Amino acid sequence: MQSAPAAGPGGACAFQHDKCAASAFNVRHPRNHSSREAARPGRSVMTIANALTLLRLCLIPLIVVMIHEGRFMLATIAFVIAGVTDALDGYIARRFDQKTEIGAYLDALADKSLIAAAFIALLMAKLVPYWLVVLVIFRDLMIVGAVAIAWLLDNPIPIEPLMVSKANTAAQLVALATTLAAKGFGLPVPEIAFDALHALVAALTVASVAAYFARWFRHMAE
Repeated sequence: MQSAPAAGPGGACAFQHDKCAASAFNVRHPRNHSSREAARPGRSVMTIANALTLLRLCLIPLIVVMIHEGRFMLATIAFVIAGVTDALDGYIARRFDQKTEIGAYLDALADKSLIAAAFIALLMAKLVPYWLVVLVIFRDLMIVGAVAIAWLLDNPIPIEPLMVSKANTAAQLVALATTLAAKGFGLPVPEIAFDALHALVAALTVASVAAYFARWFRHMAE
C-alpha cells in the first residue's frame, strides 16, 4: 500500500490510504511517496510494482462478475490474488527503488476500487448488510470531498497514512475475504463472527473518518 503527495481532485481517492487509504482503499506496508520521490526525468513508470497494481485493478471486474454469477470460489481466489499484489507492490517499490508518483495514485485507486466494488457486489448478493456498505462508501466520498475542497481553496492537504486508516482497510479486507471464503468454500463461520466483523469495520470506519477530518480542520485553520 502506499501514500501519496498532496492531491487535487484527480488524486483525491488517495487521501485515506495508507494505502486510502489502507484504504482504502492500505494492510500493510505502504509505499511512501513524497514530492522528492516523484518519478525522476526519464524514469519509466511501467515498473513491476505498478504492473502489479494494474493487475489488481484488472481483477476487480472479474471479482464482481464472479460474485454476480454465484461463482464464489473463483471470486475468493481472485480476491486473494488481488490482496497478495497489494502487499507485493509496496515491498517491491521500496526494495528495488521503484517508487513513482503515479504508482501512489494507482495504488490508492486500486485499493478503494477493490473494496468498494466487492462490498457493492456482495450487497447485491445479500451477503453483507446495506448499512455497512453505505457507511463504507459514504466515508470515502466524504474524504474525497474534503480533499477537493482543500485543493479548490488552494490549500492542498498532505497525504499521510494514519494507523487507524490502515486498521480500517485491514478489517474491511478481512471481512470481505471471510464472506467470500465462507460462501465459496463452505467454511463454517458462525453468524456471530460476521456480526463482530461488521461491527469492527463500522467502528474503524467512523474512527478513521473522524481522525482525517480532525487533521483536515487543523490544516485548513493554518
